[in-house]
Amino acid sequence: MNIDWIHFTPWSSLAGGALIGLAASLFVVANGRIAGISGLIGSVLQRGSEGWSEKALFLLGLLVAPLLWSVFAHIPPIEFQSGSFGLVAAGLLVGIGTRYGSGCTSGHGVCGISRLSPRSMIATACFMLSGFATVFVLRHMMEG
Repeated sequence: MNIDWIHFTPWSSLAGGALIGLAASLFVVANGRIAGISGLIGSVLQRGSEGWSEKALFLLGLLVAPLLWSVFAHIPPIEFQSGSFGLVAAGLLVGIGTRYGSGCTSGHGVCGISRLSPRSMIATACFMLSGFATVFVLRHMMEG
């Protein structure tokens, strides 16, 4: 493994992680709810859900933050190597997995593990192992 030292960004990555933790902490303190993105999106899409405006503003902040950051720093281009079909298939699989797992990586991985939730620890381990297995199969067993 080689590290691309020119593009290695430990400080901005650390700052981003700290901001995610801060946002999740403030959300739970202010609203008494976990900042699981799949749950927030599902709740925002339901009419008349409790705390709709706070949830919608939190999600809007997730979309606006990179745009605001780009005013101060260069954001690398986003690249998808799998094509349109792969992107749609991945989105559907993540959505199905999120429903079956009763949450996503932000809810289980960030908020659940920080609360020492055994269920979240198992879910996060399953997410990670599935990701490792997928990368291994796609990169090493299906190379053409």
